[in-house]
Amino acid sequence: MASTASAAAISPPTTESSGTAKLFVFAFVLVLVAEFIGNVNIPLGSAKIVLLPLLWALLMGAAIGLASKRLPPGLSVGVELQKTAAAILQPALLMFIAKLALLVGGSLPKLAASGFGLVFQEFGHFFGTMVFGLPIALLLGIKRQAIGATFSVGREPSLAIIGEKYGMQSPEGQGVLAEYLTGTVFGAVFIAIVAGLVTSTGIFNPLALAMGAGVGSGSMMAAAAGSIAAQQTPEVAKDVATFAAASNLITTTIGTYFTLFLSLPFTIWAYGKLEPLIGRRSAATIDDEPRIAGDVHESAASLSWPALVCTWILVGCFAFAGNWITYKTSPFDPAVLGGMAIIVGVVIIGYSLYRLTSRNLPAVVWVSLVGMAFTFPAFPGSAAIAGMTGKINFLALSTPLLAFAGLSIAKDVPAFRRLGWRIVVVSFAANFGTFIGAAIIAQFFMHHPLGG
Repeated sequence: MASTASAAAISPPTTESSGTAKLFVFAFVLVLVAEFIGNVNIPLGSAKIVLLPLLWALLMGAAIGLASKRLPPGLSVGVELQKTAAAILQPALLMFIAKLALLVGGSLPKLAASGFGLVFQEFGHFFGTMVFGLPIALLLGIKRQAIGATFSVGREPSLAIIGEKYGMQSPEGQGVLAEYLTGTVFGAVFIAIVAGLVTSTGIFNPLALAMGAGVGSGSMMAAAAGSIAAQQTPEVAKDVATFAAASNLITTTIGTYFTLFLSLPFTIWAYGKLEPLIGRRSAATIDDEPRIAGDVHESAASLSWPALVCTWILVGCFAFAGNWITYKTSPFDPAVLGGMAIIVGVVIIGYSLYRLTSRNLPAVVWVSLVGMAFTFPAFPGSAAIAGMTGKINFLALSTPLLAFAGLSIAKDVPAFRRLGWRIVVVSFAANFGTFIGAAIIAQFFMHHPLGG
């Protein structure tokens, strides 16, 4: 019986395979349309908002999912396919991580020169959510849900921490769930708009903003870094990607421990102090019905090795199209083909190490380490590797990822609606806090003698 179930997981039925093929076709069409639309600048006085192709792909994917019940069967993306899209998104993100790691490896001396900025900006990531989000939550009348919603940006490790400590049916569990759902549905769009708007003011060094973009979420980091890089020269844009990747790696590696031992206890303490002072009694507190937590859909089962490799190759092909349309790089250039092959190879090696080491470290860490090693100046052929992979713009890899993210969103909207507008405002404040908090600290150290 067990072996039969295992075989079924590895070899999905034909209908599931055809559905997955339809997802890839949808994603490819979304990438093409989004890249042809290109960047759209919306002026806001002296500032501006930059809407990138990755945002168009995300929004169009979400629209298809939300309209699926009204579409013909061949054009609809139902809940099961949305779960499959979420399962595809996780390994697909490793392609983006590999590209950034290849940038980081050759820039390690430049990163080291940033001094304490790259180190201490992490405090902004982990305390900025609480500093900006908790007071707003209390003023809106939200109670202990505010702890779960503001102690972090509420990605998967945060769900695990709160679930183990309080249980997902608790008020704290509902709060972290609200943050998770808001980040899933709106996070990339919100952070991209905010990052672009703040960048256009010229107040911050773009590298400080890049460090702020490393919030610990691959899709949100891609969206924020893209909005910042779009307003820079090509050389500075590469530095933005490098610093965002380094910051995101630090957030990913130490984030779980930092949130568990520092930011969560501090948020609990701050809640105890602030709630009697500014807390309001209102109907804003999310109800305690257990159905809210139960409404969160699990992703489809993990992909088999052949499916993983196929996913990485297809995402690479989609990125070729974006690279060609937006950045005018021929997909048939041997150097471009070689660069994409290296990126796929880095992902395969990194993911293999992740599996061989019993998954003690996240796959993103292994992929990052392998990619950085390939372009580290002491590595044989590092200059040639950097030259080939440098022909592939990191934003071209972002658009396919956000297309899958968009196609996966609609499944969580019913639960999201029941969480109420107040918790959405709090979640936005927390996401803004983690970005701007880290950017402020990085900006300070970049202009302080200690940062030299």
